[in-house]
Amino acid sequence: MDWPELRAAVAACRACELCQTRSQTVFGVGHARAHWMVVGEAPGEQEDRQGEPFVGAAGQLLDRMLAALQLSRAAGGDADADADPSRRVYIANTLKCRPPRNRNPSAEELRACEPFLVRQIELLRPRIILAMGRFAVQALLRSDEPVGKLRGRVHRYQGVPLVVTYHPAYLLRSLTDKAKAWEDLCLAAEVAASAGPAGDRSAGRSEERSERGGGA
Repeated sequence: MDWPELRAAVAACRACELCQTRSQTVFGVGHARAHWMVVGEAPGEQEDRQGEPFVGAAGQLLDRMLAALQLSRAAGGDADADADPSRRVYIANTLKCRPPRNRNPSAEELRACEPFLVRQIELLRPRIILAMGRFAVQALLRSDEPVGKLRGRVHRYQGVPLVVTYHPAYLLRSLTDKAKAWEDLCLAAEVAASAGPAGDRSAGRSEERSERGGGA
């Protein structure tokens, strides 16, 4: 599936019970050739209303963090002189539908949605993936280790360098960890600057090759 077909498949998905309570699906946003990909957890109330990931206070914090590295989620266009893919970020969630009352995603829901995320990564072919939060880590690395133990080094997802960091919603509650999240973004920027297309070259500090197989 290409981008339009994938978006249509997500919008029509009824693979789990979340389709019964969603207002709309939350596909993703950003430049279709962005070098950066941010993967979050699940849509919240405002995301469910607007159909875009990372809006509200957590989204504003993420945008500020990205802007500090001169990165933007804006899609741009081929005629847009500012639409440099190296300065663009594509943002998606592990789940495309909001769990009721913002509860944690279930294992069944994560499995049902995984093929969509896998295909987004295949289409985008990012040079760096930033996994934000516990459920993004579980989906991409198959790890139950805490974010605090996985951050600070470079992992891999199907050959693409991946950096783990805290979810912005968590940072709003734990201001002391903002400095650690900034370190993670700087590490990701270092790796992205060194990586070739589809992450076929990697650099950075203390790289850990936790390669994840599979696909969809």
